[in-house]
Amino acid sequence: MLLLVRDWGGLGILFIMPAILLITITLIQQTTFKDSTSNTMSVVLVNNDQGEFGEIIEKNIEEAEALELIQNWKDEAIDETTALKLVSDGKYQIALVIPENLSEGLETRIHSNVEKILAEFSLEENDSSENSSEDLVEENLSKIKLYFDPAVGETFRNSVKNDIEKLMSKVESRKIYSVFEEQMGIETEGNTMTENAIQFEEIIAQKGEDGIHPNTVQHNVPAWILFGIFFIVVPLGINIVKEKNLGTIIRIRTSPVSYATIASGKIITYTVICLIQFVVMLLIARFIFPQLGLIPFKPGGKLIPMTIVVIFSSFAAIGLGILIGTIMKTQEQSAPFGAIFTIILSAIGGIWVPVYMMPEIMQKVAVFSPMNWGITAFYDIILRNGSLMDISKELLFLFLFFVGTFMLSVWINKRNNLI
Repeated sequence: MLLLVRDWGGLGILFIMPAILLITITLIQQTTFKDSTSNTMSVVLVNNDQGEFGEIIEKNIEEAEALELIQNWKDEAIDETTALKLVSDGKYQIALVIPENLSEGLETRIHSNVEKILAEFSLEENDSSENSSEDLVEENLSKIKLYFDPAVGETFRNSVKNDIEKLMSKVESRKIYSVFEEQMGIETEGNTMTENAIQFEEIIAQKGEDGIHPNTVQHNVPAWILFGIFFIVVPLGINIVKEKNLGTIIRIRTSPVSYATIASGKIITYTVICLIQFVVMLLIARFIFPQLGLIPFKPGGKLIPMTIVVIFSSFAAIGLGILIGTIMKTQEQSAPFGAIFTIILSAIGGIWVPVYMMPEIMQKVAVFSPMNWGITAFYDIILRNGSLMDISKELLFLFLFFVGTFMLSVWINKRNNLI
């Protein structure tokens, strides 16, 4: 108690950091507890139909409170190729492509179904018309394509698809009712059609054709590998504080070596630790997961790019750990600060909750988290089937974060006359 009372910095961290964590997590997870209609999902729409149904679908999406209609990119109309690229790059999570002649095909389909129903009730007795209707019902219609970002989970895809299917069902039902009214001269109530005429084709918008089909394991394994990598800031920070408090750093500095040599020892050591941690977690995901009834994690041909992401993420985590150890004066300060700050970075960065599900203000904050750069690089490699060129920006950010934190640590050391 006396040690804690005398350490005002440690007391501040014990109370202030949990408060920051509470606020951060509450902001991020508030979308889980509030009504889903208060969230807005951007939908890229490519309307190739230009008929009645295409216009109605476009109008319904535009008027839906939970959906934001996106039809232009950089002041140009979006075509299917552009929509696929926007989704595969992760700029939007969903794109809806309405095929050509959808209205014409649906008109024929609905009229033939209505005529068949009326014929079964002996309201129409034209055999040739019935036969032709059956032929038309069997005719294949062009499907509405739903492009999904590979980085979104299966639960999210199913939820969005169900919402859009409900929207499309309303459009179809209104047309069915109008056809009944037209042919029978009465108003209809309820949906008498058991099969939706509008069909959907779900497509994972990957680059190339040899990507991995997304599943829960593909999302969670890279996320928690990254979390484990950044958690090394705790022991690294503690060790640096110990070196200062025990006078070890002074004895080390009496050796005829530069501070860069001393720091490089820590960098190399902890990078190796991160790589070993990466290998162990991959082995667990590959061989232990199936024993627990989970899908095994198979990186395929992405092991080398994943390793490169791990190395750059390790550099960022090591730079942060060195900075924390340099700033903090006691282990009571370094340990809780490093642990909770890592949790905050992971929460902001999209490790716990996907960034696209966060409130708008938190989505803007997420781009400053090194964990967000790391998880984006992992998703681009594993789920979006990207190349090293596709993740070059994220790797650059991670390396610059390492350089910035390390140089700041050197400056603080110089200011404190430790080097």
